[in-house]
Amino acid sequence: MLEARFRRGLSLAAIAAVSVLAACATPEPEPEPAPPPPPPSVSLNEGVAQAAAIYVAFMRDASTIRAGFDTAESIQAAIRKGASYEPAQLSRGMIAYGSILALQSPEFVQGVRTFAADPAVRQEMVARIIADPTYAATLPGAEAAAGLIVETIGRDSAAMLAIADAVEEDAYTIQGRADPRRRWAVVNIANRDVRLQGAKALSAVQMLPSAEESARLFAAANSGSGLEVTPARSAPPYTPAVVRSLALAALAALGAGGEDARANTEALTIEQNSEFCLNMSKLMLFQCLAASRPSYEDIFCVGRHVARDLATCTAQNVKPAPVVAPATEVAGSGPTPVQPPVAAAAASASVAATAALNGEG
Repeated sequence: MLEARFRRGLSLAAIAAVSVLAACATPEPEPEPAPPPPPPSVSLNEGVAQAAAIYVAFMRDASTIRAGFDTAESIQAAIRKGASYEPAQLSRGMIAYGSILALQSPEFVQGVRTFAADPAVRQEMVARIIADPTYAATLPGAEAAAGLIVETIGRDSAAMLAIADAVEEDAYTIQGRADPRRRWAVVNIANRDVRLQGAKALSAVQMLPSAEESARLFAAANSGSGLEVTPARSAPPYTPAVVRSLALAALAALGAGGEDARANTEALTIEQNSEFCLNMSKLMLFQCLAASRPSYEDIFCVGRHVARDLATCTAQNVKPAPVVAPATEVAGSGPTPVQPPVAAAAASASVAATAALNGEG
């Protein structure tokens, strides 16, 4: 009986001990919620890189045109080189290249990616940019990204302008009696219609991107490095072409410019003013070649409607036209129509070309 009581006492003591330990035990912590998924990486599809490669390769090739032509055939080679672009493709390529330049700006990429952490905010940003590309120009770092576009493409324009000045001057120099090239430069060109039709045919051929150049630009776009750029800042207002380049870059920074977004990225590379300028340039080149007879006049066509027009169109794409205050209206006269900058430039070029070809320059 004593043994039973002893055992009962041990059981009660054990129960009491367990109760005390249970009271002192730390409760299990609640499991923490899973962290949100990381934002998608920067992504720009290969189609944009290929379009940019077309622009880069053509401008590099055109920049090899030099004054001091030593044969009539060297002039025709320059015409073929300068005419071998399809205006819409070159325009789209310049905007695509601008977007890759913008992605070389860490300030812009990081500024845009601050909106990528929250999936809902990211989707809202993507939708806003697609609906209104000008929104991209208001994002953090836009001035740094625009500066890279304006600075780099501005250098392309300046290079073509220097070539234009030299080639146009050569069209006059070669006519001098002391210039040994004069003997063939003043001779009328044979098969003038054939060379004109050849230039028109080259203008309609679809340009193919270099695989090597495309790969280089694709890597630069998605890594944010690899291109030699000079840091610069450019404040608004921006041209439509620069706005579209910024919008493309912003989509890429948000991870919304990949292969599944080609419809959006391709739409952003289309800009009517840019295409119009290059189309007008081609029409002026054809008009110049149709009127030209001796080789020195063909030299002028190369300088004016290949090199100078490329300089003009690229400059207009990245630099807004200066605002001109309207003249005071005379009562009852109504507003005076004003030509758009591109049309005005084309008209001015036409007058100058006609004067030069007629010996009035």
